[in-house]
Amino acid sequence: MATIQEIVSRETPLAPGHRMCAGCGISPIVNTVVAASDKPVIIANATSCLEVTTTIYPFSAWKIPWVHLTFENAAAVASGIETAYKSLKKRGKITDDVNILAFGGDGGTYDIGFQALSGALERGHKFMYVVYDNEGYMNTGNQRSGATPFGASTTTVPAGTHSFGKPQWRKNIVEIAAAHRIPFTAQAAVHNLLDLYNKAKKGFGADGPAFMAVLQPCTTNWHYDSELTIAYSRLASETNFWPLYEVENGKVHINYKPKERKPIEEFLKGQRRFKHLFKPENKHVIEEMQKMIDEEWERLLQLEAAQVRF
Repeated sequence: MATIQEIVSRETPLAPGHRMCAGCGISPIVNTVVAASDKPVIIANATSCLEVTTTIYPFSAWKIPWVHLTFENAAAVASGIETAYKSLKKRGKITDDVNILAFGGDGGTYDIGFQALSGALERGHKFMYVVYDNEGYMNTGNQRSGATPFGASTTTVPAGTHSFGKPQWRKNIVEIAAAHRIPFTAQAAVHNLLDLYNKAKKGFGADGPAFMAVLQPCTTNWHYDSELTIAYSRLASETNFWPLYEVENGKVHINYKPKERKPIEEFLKGQRRFKHLFKPENKHVIEEMQKMIDEEWERLLQLEAAQVRF
């Protein structure tokens, strides 16, 4: 099993000089996932923070094969790359083995690109899709997405006199992907790179499609000090807001179980998107959030204990 020192010593796919925000965790996510591949990697990248910050014309920070796509078709293009690769290899035009990897933000995955993603998973194309999840349309100014948490204030669902923020619970994209009966799905986070690496290794080795959702706190639109990205990622797992788990061949395995679950307030405080929830009139929102988190955690524990196919 690899160590953190071994992972960070490997050549990275991104050159220095990209334009991600201070405190952004996308680059370590990308570097760690690609480091888990023992073969050359071809990347299909949906329009997203990753795309716009690494390829501002006429420059590119990418050192490996990479294609820019629209919001909605990253999974479709990855499917096309995989099909073309298989055809060329069958005809003897190429002999090298490769891994195909798609990256998207939550807007291009949970929402705009969901149809293409679902189709690719159902067809069984062998590639891995990774969504770095910052819980909103951050590239365009913090509009709500299907990944935005219950109670968060966004530019399209702002908190105010008649609103406490987003009234819906976020979409469970990992379980939706797992329901396609693909070999491997997982939920990871930027604070635990070894866990992310091990899951990416399994994803690349899967006999068919693989999917990972990786929590990526957004310093710009969650509104916290840039040095706290890893701290907020860790708190998301310690409060069970963002459990670390995987579904391998239909069986659920939880990778991290807090010895003492921290209350959700520990994750919420300090983020401006949740500031309004600490007003007395919104106390019920935090209570409802905690109730939903506890229920979802208990359900996940039961799925793991049952060990029946998801």
